[in-house]
Amino acid sequence: MATLEKRYFTIGMAGHIDHGKTSLTKALTNVDTDRLKEEKERQISIELGFAPLYEDQEIQISVIDVPGHERFIRQMIAGVAGIDLVVLVVAADEGVMPQTREHLDILKFLGVKYGLVAITKIDRVDEEFIELVKDDILGELTGSVFEDAPFVLVDSLSKKGIEELKDLIIRTLKEQEMRDTKGAFRLPIDQVFTVKGQGTVVRGTVYEGTVEEGQTLMIMPQGLEVKARQIQVHHKQAQKAYAGQRTAINLSGVSKEDLERGDVLVSSEHFIVTKTVDVAIRVVEDLEHMVKQRMPIKLHIGTTEVMGRIVFFDRNEIKEENGEILCQLRLEEEILTKRGDRFILRRPSPQETIGGGWVIDPRGNKYRFGNQTIEELEKKKVGSPKERIIAAIFEAKSLTLGELIKRTALDEETLNAFLNDDDDFVLYNNKEYSLKMLINSIEEDIYDRLQEFHQTHSMKSGLNKAELLQSMQKRFPKSLLDFVVENGISNGVFKRKEQFVALANFMPNVSKSWQKRTENMLGELKKDGLKVRYYKDYFSDSGIPNHLEADLRRFLEDQEFVVHLDEQFAYHGEVFKEAVEKLRSGTGKEFEVGDAKEILDLSRKYMIPFLERLDSKGLTKRVENKRVWQK
Repeated sequence: MATLEKRYFTIGMAGHIDHGKTSLTKALTNVDTDRLKEEKERQISIELGFAPLYEDQEIQISVIDVPGHERFIRQMIAGVAGIDLVVLVVAADEGVMPQTREHLDILKFLGVKYGLVAITKIDRVDEEFIELVKDDILGELTGSVFEDAPFVLVDSLSKKGIEELKDLIIRTLKEQEMRDTKGAFRLPIDQVFTVKGQGTVVRGTVYEGTVEEGQTLMIMPQGLEVKARQIQVHHKQAQKAYAGQRTAINLSGVSKEDLERGDVLVSSEHFIVTKTVDVAIRVVEDLEHMVKQRMPIKLHIGTTEVMGRIVFFDRNEIKEENGEILCQLRLEEEILTKRGDRFILRRPSPQETIGGGWVIDPRGNKYRFGNQTIEELEKKKVGSPKERIIAAIFEAKSLTLGELIKRTALDEETLNAFLNDDDDFVLYNNKEYSLKMLINSIEEDIYDRLQEFHQTHSMKSGLNKAELLQSMQKRFPKSLLDFVVENGISNGVFKRKEQFVALANFMPNVSKSWQKRTENMLGELKKDGLKVRYYKDYFSDSGIPNHLEADLRRFLEDQEFVVHLDEQFAYHGEVFKEAVEKLRSGTGKEFEVGDAKEILDLSRKYMIPFLERLDSKGLTKRVENKRVWQK
């Protein structure tokens, strides 16, 4: 089984030039992303600046400072394409500027779902105006991804609100799903350079999949075979890089001259290289110039920029349009893309963002003008019945038949044909459907969590089920998690004892570092027979620290190495067993305290708790002043 996989996220800073993005990045990360000499001289960000923001056991977050100036809009697009959350930076003393609006459009078209607003430079605004400024900014964001986004008032110089913003970023991302690490590896290249003595290095954000040191890869669209000689994440050597991570890869088998920004590094040949793409687009609200049939456009997809023409099948121009338009892009050069990829369309001259959308089919054909083509594209857009069912369940994680009918617009008969005859779908608790791949992924996650728990708490019999599932309930319904646990138990992957869940092959044990002292302690306890000292003294005499005592007591009792008489006294398991046998063979079906005292030669301080323990174990039953053997 895989070890517990960390989740990797990249967040972006977007906003108008000089609204304080770089200062905010520096305040959050202590890294100055304006590293280029030209940038220092001109005081603006040109290339994409990256810095690590936060890391713990669960997640790693990097921040990318996206250039804000109109001329650098292409970098902005390339940067945003690999981003999981955007912090929109708006200066309190200037508010929302025209370029900010363009950024908002770009974010919307690229499908960025999560955003936070940082209102910066609040120390430049009078206290009484802050509320007005805030309301004004939030009013401007209506209809964008930031409409209901939380906001924080910050000042990068005085560090006001910085920790609050950082905590909000971490909390938001912990609730999010990570990019797909299981698919084929894909990294759109945004920088190519040479390192002396090492050769060619490419840099970019891993879109999906994972890459390992030594792996054979392909540069597309050229189809060049290369090897990942070394991998770096945040300037540190790494064996692997995961989806969502910003990474630099040293490639062998290729020179810097063979590569350029916009090429894509992949692990498989399954990706499609194409010049004709069927797409669904939306245009910006305040389109200044008309978009005409076969007009030249510039396509920005991943880090690629390529010229082409836009072809409509049900109109000859767009002036204003709110809904999705199904059309085709015919490009001058080949690109690598797949269904669902997001892109931006810009007018080459005068330069402006026209709109954006997503790829319906990378393999576009030549179609006739007319409604029939639009109907065909509509079918493609919606996807096959199976694709629709998978997409609906994947999003919701589990759905009833009634919910599936609503979400897929398929009838009951069609749904049942797929749900009942296809191994990809699983019916659980007789009413809800989930996906086999989701169930496998959850089981793997639980396996990893338990494995990690057993390593750190080897004496505990397992992890409390409620605690195990609590952290996962943000992402999955409780009913589905319960099913995965029960299913794992019946398949021999997990086991359960009372409310504790453990790996099926796990046996509680004392870690090596405390084994010797535990054996010594048990030896002393056994040696003292029935006339023991206070149980606590055995721990302290053996040098077992206080913080381990509670877990070790529980473990020794669970494994029957020790039998507790009461809070103060305990017997070695074998000593207790021998005492029971001695008492049983010396008495008939019943006995009194005096008989036991005589046989075992025990004083009252041991005798009473010993007999009460026999009762609680169900070995004896007290009837008036006698004890009757039960088993």
